[in-house]
Amino acid sequence: MTDRETRHKASMQKLKAHVDEKVASATEQRGLLLVYTGNGKGKTTAAWGTVTRALGYGYQVGVVQFIKGLWECGERERLQADTNLEVSIMATGFTWDTQNREADTHACHAVWHDAERMLADPNTYLVVLDEITYMLKFGYLDIETVLRALKNRPTEQTVIITGRNAHRDIVALADTVTEMQEVRHAFNDGLQARRGIDF
Repeated sequence: MTDRETRHKASMQKLKAHVDEKVASATEQRGLLLVYTGNGKGKTTAAWGTVTRALGYGYQVGVVQFIKGLWECGERERLQADTNLEVSIMATGFTWDTQNREADTHACHAVWHDAERMLADPNTYLVVLDEITYMLKFGYLDIETVLRALKNRPTEQTVIITGRNAHRDIVALADTVTEMQEVRHAFNDGLQARRGIDF
């Protein structure tokens, strides 16, 4: 064995011991609160990936889309026939298009009612609150109402929250927070969103 191979083997043995120790110490079983935030692309896409994974195991999943509801959504189109998936859509489009605070608030509360029902259902394994961060930022939803629903959900239920500028109290409550960082975005260089890639 060469010196390089010897060093590599020793390094991998050390890494394996570290990973094995972490796996052995992870003994708690319960649902998680995951937050995908930041200015980068991919937050909703990551959430839909987890939806697909949960459905693949036959779990019941609820998705509430707060902003992009009028847009085509390839993931939703592909998965909506699955009887274990329930999708509730705010269906007003982007708030900067509607420019109607009262109507947007009403539409937000209507789908939040569905979200509360999903968050209280012990049979719903995963709930995605897509772009809910904007509802809190614009004051359409009260943070205490959302926190109460998150804290009182069934123990085995996992929730994914997506959107920029996640509220600090949600970040503090979360088990895992992933911040998507934008390094470059094609849209800023004049490239249109692409069907099947961006939506």
